Amino acid sequence: MTKPAVLITGGAKRIGASITRAFSAAGWHVIIHYGQSRSAAESLAATLPSAECVGCDLADGNAAAAMVETLAARLPDWRMLVNSAAVFRYDDATALDPDVLTEAMAVNAQTPTQMAQAFLNHARAQGGRRVINLTDMKLANPNPDFFSYTMAKHALAATVKMLAMAATSAADRIYAIAPGAMLPSFDQSPEEHLKSGCLNLLHRLTDPAEVAEAALFLSAGWLGSGETIFVDSGQHLLTQHRDVLYLARS
Repeated sequence: MTKPAVLITGGAKRIGASITRAFSAAGWHVIIHYGQSRSAAESLAATLPSAECVGCDLADGNAAAAMVETLAARLPDWRMLVNSAAVFRYDDATALDPDVLTEAMAVNAQTPTQMAQAFLNHARAQGGRRVINLTDMKLANPNPDFFSYTMAKHALAATVKMLAMAATSAADRIYAIAPGAMLPSFDQSPEEHLKSGCLNLLHRLTDPAEVAEAALFLSAGWLGSGETIFVDSGQHLLTQHRDVLYLARS
């Protein structure tokens, strides 16, 4: 294999699929992780010039770390890990749901951190390795909805600077991308999606392709390690007292 490799968790759907397509178009070998979307992952891989699929339940951090070690043993130039997959289930600040919290902390924080550590410990790469964790603009513009999800994303964000400080190679970079509202969620109608997606300073829908472009930019390593890029048309600079799903209905 002569192409640099990138693993994208949740790479078959939504923002993950946009990142997958962008890296493929840029000449990378893409490894599409799936949890329950094997058919979607394989269908997407079949359309790309250099791609493969790997399955793993991200609720099991040890299994995910083992998957990373297995890939690292055979990939000669594995340059990037993009932790895109997440669970997004409802609870709120008045009534935390312990089961929702347990799943969110595992999938959205613990497992991506274990994968990043395994990647930085074992992957071979030319010119340094890159980790990108997808967080959320809620880091800067929080609201009490999706409480456990937001807690977990804050936990993941906290690891970015710590992993950057602990990196053993000066060539490695650990980053975060914090997206805003982009794609329909839950039972949103097209009208609600358009309204909610424009609740930002630019009054426009932010395209998932913009996240993919940011990831490609970060792959070059020009930005200092430990930094976060917000891709949200300025949504994080506002104060929103509820999730945009509900603001669109108020």
